[in-house]
Amino acid sequence: MAKADGEIVIKKYANRRLYNTGTSTYVTLEDLAKMVKKGEEFTVQDAKSGEDITHSVLTQIIFEQESKTGNTLLPISFLRQLISYYGDQMQMVVPSFLEHSMKAFTEQQVQMREQMTKAFGETPLTKNLQAPIQLMEEQVKRNTEMFHQAMQMFSPFLGAQQPKETKKAEAKDIDELKEQLRTLQNKLDNL
Repeated sequence: MAKADGEIVIKKYANRRLYNTGTSTYVTLEDLAKMVKKGEEFTVQDAKSGEDITHSVLTQIIFEQESKTGNTLLPISFLRQLISYYGDQMQMVVPSFLEHSMKAFTEQQVQMREQMTKAFGETPLTKNLQAPIQLMEEQVKRNTEMFHQAMQMFSPFLGAQQPKETKKAEAKDIDELKEQLRTLQNKLDNL
């Protein structure tokens, strides 16, 4: 049984070795990370029990990537906030919200690549998008703000605890971000 429903099955043995049943080879977490980046679908099963342990292995890959590169994708404030939702009423909502946010982020990234390619042609800049990191940061800030607003809808008393000055500062920050996004969009449109 090499594949199940088109997905590659990875078996994890008690000695922590991972075996790709599709290629009949042992693989590492780094190999699995490369498969994810290529868009290859796979599930990881405990070799003895057959239990699906894909979630824990993918989490382990994230941990390895975070510690290996030193470049963290998950800020401490995000991790703290995420941990605080375990056991909370919001625990049921957070996974679907994060999944939707990542899908929207990916779609926006594709759109931005297309706009950059239209504006500048095919260059290393448009392939890697290293220079327009600021655009991505603005989008992350916007998504984070949307996340906060969504959480406040489910927990209206959370917003009442903030001092008025904090609320005004956040509103000012949002307005500034909106203006920056408009400015960036105008620049892209002019290109």
